Formats: sequence, structure tokens, C-alpha cells
Amino acid sequence: MANIEIWPGSSTFNIGDTPFGFYDHDQQFREDADKVANFCARRLGYPLVDVELQDISFYAAFEEAVTTYGNELYAYRIRDNQLSLEGSSTENNLNNSIITPNFEPIVRLTEMYGVEAGTGGNVSYYSGSIPFIPHQQDYDVKQWALDQGITGSIEIKKVFYQPSPAITRFFDPYLGTGTGNQNLYDGFGFGGMSPAINFMMMPLNYDIQLIQQIELNDQIRKSNYSFEIRNNKIKIFPIPTEDIGNLRFEYIKRDERINNSISDNPNQVSNVSNTPYTNPTYTQINSVGRQWTFEYTLALSKEILGYIRGKYGSIPIPNSTVTLNQTDLLSAATSEKASLIERLRTYFDETSRKSLLERRSQESEFKQTELKQVPYTIYVG
Repeated sequence: MANIEIWPGSSTFNIGDTPFGFYDHDQQFREDADKVANFCARRLGYPLVDVELQDISFYAAFEEAVTTYGNELYAYRIRDNQLSLEGSSTENNLNNSIITPNFEPIVRLTEMYGVEAGTGGNVSYYSGSIPFIPHQQDYDVKQWALDQGITGSIEIKKVFYQPSPAITRFFDPYLGTGTGNQNLYDGFGFGGMSPAINFMMMPLNYDIQLIQQIELNDQIRKSNYSFEIRNNKIKIFPIPTEDIGNLRFEYIKRDERINNSISDNPNQVSNVSNTPYTNPTYTQINSVGRQWTFEYTLALSKEILGYIRGKYGSIPIPNSTVTLNQTDLLSAATSEKASLIERLRTYFDETSRKSLLERRSQESEFKQTELKQVPYTIYVG
């Protein structure tokens, strides 16, 4: 096999020298690529010892280091903002976006409560009615749904079966007593109310108590209007004795509970895998991030060199053998990579929204404590 060239001491980066080409068109990346290669080679012992790597090995490690930095960074960004980003467009590039938390996902999560309470939500309410049949107490809404061609099961949410309002049976003993005040009440706009005269003749709590008395009388002394539902079969009380119209009710289609809670729009963020973050722009990475990528590139280069030197445990020379340091390189590379990732994640943890808000709260408390030590000015007149 022909001799393969190793690191000659310098390099010139060209577009296409990295495996993926994520940053090949970034001028700053191209300038730093050769500097990073020279940095790593010197840290590996060049020129005192040969470094069995080529420039493209250093470039590949450098590209991987920048990509790893971006992955770790945006993973923390997604963790902080995923709840606010769900449902947004996947066509946005959020790398440099400031995400303002919003309540849309919280409202979406609470829609199910609105459905059950009948105050909104993402499931439609439908109206239905069944004719009352004299002397029939039980009505099968499931059979009614089949007769209406409704597929799937339904769930009754509200039944409109109640007596006429008590106010329609209100008796006002003072009305028509000849006090001559009816015109005065009409002038105040009370004439259209029922009962009109009690706005002035009696306190309001009297009207309320009288209405409650009428309703309680119906419950105790009469067959109170009520119903019970079991498996979408309605039993009504009292049993109708004549044709009194229709039994009206509201219901939902149970399939819509599940179907309406699923959105399959491919252009919306649905999970962390399609949250629109891309590889970072190397030029926009600050010195803190670049230094991390340089160190991670060195750790990757050690790993590559360790695997290469591991092909031969030792090399025979006249009267002796040379043992290669594969084990040391791989051990150091593994340790350094883990340490760098841990350091980066700790840094991101400390700058997350939660940590920054906690720190600001502590700073506010410390300032208040410090201000309490400042003596108040004593005014002498």
C-alpha cells in the first residue's frame, strides 16, 4: 500500500473539505479551520512527534464541534420555549428569534374543560328533540340517533325539561289596590317588569323569597319536573299525560372528542423534532462559544488519532520496539468530551429563563436588604 501523507505542518481549507459542508461558505469558518488544525496538531505534539492525521481530519472534527455546540444550544432553547412554540409554523427559522411566552398552548390544554362545562372548547354541541308521548316515561336517545343517521355514539350534555319559571306564577297582593302609582312606575321604566309595583312597595328580598317559596312548593307538594339519564336513556318525571310538545336536549358526538383534539398539519410544530432550529451561523458564535468548539475539536482529534494508532500496538525498531499511546489518547478524549459537554450544559442551565428569573429575584432581595442598611436622612428644621 502506498504511503499516505500525514500532517505536514500547515494546511489550506477549500470548500468541500468537510464531510457535510454545513459551514464551508462561512468566511470566518474557513479562516478559523486552518488555525484550529494548526492548534490541534501542536497540542498533539507536532513538530516534536508526527501526527498521523490529515487536514481533512481536523476539518471534520471542527465541523462536528460547531454542530455539537449548536445542537446543545438549541436543545436548551427548545426546552425553554417548546410549550409556546407548539402549533406555530415550521417554516420559521428560530435561531435568532426572541420567543415571548404565550397562553395559546395553555388555553388549548384547557379546552377539554370548556367542553365538559358547556362553555366552549373544540367539540360542537348539537340540538335534538323527541316528541313527548302521553303516558310514556322512558325515551331512548340512542335509538333516536340511529333513526337520524348519526354514526358513532353520542353523549347527552343537557336536557331542557323543567316547569315554567316561578315568576310567571307570582301573585302580588298589592297590585290593583287603587294606590294610583302605576303611571309613576311606567315613568321609571318599571311598567314592563313583573311584578312592577314591588320595586317600590316591597323590598327586593321579599320577591326572591316568594319565588323560592313557589319553587319549593312545586318540589314538595307536586310531582317535580326532573329527569335521569342512564346510558343515553332518559326517564322523565312527572309522566306526561297529554301531548306537550317535544323533549329538547343537547348532545355531542363522542368521536369528535378525539378527532378534534388532533391536528395533523405538517406545517405546524408538533414536537421537538420539527421545531425549526437549524445549524448555527458560525460567524455569529461569540468568543465563549468558539473557544468551546476549539477545545472540543481537540478532543475529537485525540479520539481520531487514538483509533489510528490503535491499529498497531507497537512498532519494531532496531534492538527495541516503540509502544504507541492509543490508550492514553482515547482515555483523554473520552474524559475531555464528557467534561466539555457537562460544562456547556451547566452554562446553559445557568442562563435558562428559569435560572435567570430566580437570579433576578435574588438580586432584588439583596438590593432591598442592602438599602435597609442605608441610614435615613434626619431633617432638622
